[in-house]
Amino acid sequence: MIASIITIGDELLIGQVVDTNSAWMAERLNEVGIELYQITSVHDNREHILKALDEAFSRADIVLTTGGLGPTKDDITKHVMCEYFGTTLVEDPQVRAHIHDLYKDRPEALNRLTATQWLVPQTATILTNRVGSAPIMVFEYKSKVESQKLKVNEISEAVSTYSQHSTFDIQYPKYLIAMPGVPHEMKIAMTEQVLPYLATTSEADLQRSDLLSTAQRSIIHRTILVSGIPESKLAILIEDWENALPSSIHLAYLPKDGIIRLRLSSYGEATEAEIQSHIDTLLPLISDYLLATEDISLEALAGRLLKQQGMTIATAESCTGGRLAAALNAQSGSSAYYMGSVVAYDNSVKTNILGVSPETLNTDGAVSESTVRQMAEGVRTLLHTDYAIATSGIAGPTGGTPDKPVGTVWIAWATPKGTQAQCFHFGAAREREQITLRAVTEALVRLVKCLKSNV
Repeated sequence: MIASIITIGDELLIGQVVDTNSAWMAERLNEVGIELYQITSVHDNREHILKALDEAFSRADIVLTTGGLGPTKDDITKHVMCEYFGTTLVEDPQVRAHIHDLYKDRPEALNRLTATQWLVPQTATILTNRVGSAPIMVFEYKSKVESQKLKVNEISEAVSTYSQHSTFDIQYPKYLIAMPGVPHEMKIAMTEQVLPYLATTSEADLQRSDLLSTAQRSIIHRTILVSGIPESKLAILIEDWENALPSSIHLAYLPKDGIIRLRLSSYGEATEAEIQSHIDTLLPLISDYLLATEDISLEALAGRLLKQQGMTIATAESCTGGRLAAALNAQSGSSAYYMGSVVAYDNSVKTNILGVSPETLNTDGAVSESTVRQMAEGVRTLLHTDYAIATSGIAGPTGGTPDKPVGTVWIAWATPKGTQAQCFHFGAAREREQITLRAVTEALVRLVKCLKSNV
């Protein structure tokens, strides 16, 4: 089964709003065995929306849209979909009752514009948006095919296009599901309404429940996390192994922020045991760079290892400004192992709180091995923890020198067996935020490796 996502809104295309919806939706679709073909963003423009719908339906069985369902004049999605499916807006008593209930404590918000939200396309199936006024609308593409009497060759072409991308013999009807663009509304709509709707559609409508369960069993993804090696070098290292993979198993390199995710995928052709056998031959080749054999965040992995070993940790941060602390603290149950942090941005904090020697700061500077070692040891002693991590660097865009250019970061990790430190050069071309995030990632990598090796 193939899906396409269309996000609608001028704010997305001018950079005012970042599209986080698509990534989240893609993850949910993958979990239920629906392959995502394409993500498209379009303006609040009739022609753009119509063109995007035609293109999506030429390749996909399910088209998911977000945005443009508000009550203002620039929100035209509902009207364009009426045009596309040859229908009109009618009042829906259930949606009206829901909106009245939604705004019962805010009567001033229930006005003539709000009232347009209970006007819905007559031919659409309406699903309740329990946290917002914009209803979820489901259109059956079969009705469009019939109403417009598309030529046989056009239908055949669409089916042929689909067949090239799927092992399932699926034909019409197809579906368009329109959801609100507000992220928390969309997520609730997708979780509570859309996915259950797809899973329970009747046998006459493609036996979708059986299809989903089959796809869910058939599509297999396995992820391996590695770090400390460039993508190109990794590809050369495992080249022979990769070339020996059967055509039923696809390997993808997914690098981000210094971590490479190797994802092995099979779409109904290889078994878990077959994939595992190939992973078993891969692991010895990448043992020096291996972090995990599952798709897990570094902070979650670190937290799990700390819990398993009954260890605690504290952080001392300068250039990362508390982001390392935030990553560790964000994990549920982190109170069992995370004791706290000192954000020592100013040198006076490094000396007065963490015990960094003024002589060290004067001689070596704040961005140095000696300073960051003392920061890690100082916070470990201060908060009585087993482990501690410290960061100090030049995140830019100013402050760099020929000896210590922007992007230079020192990271130290103090453990029960001693303290180590390493200097990283993330590049002056990177933005301040990117340098900071890379520093956090590398700090977590050091922690994970220490915990895995018990050093």
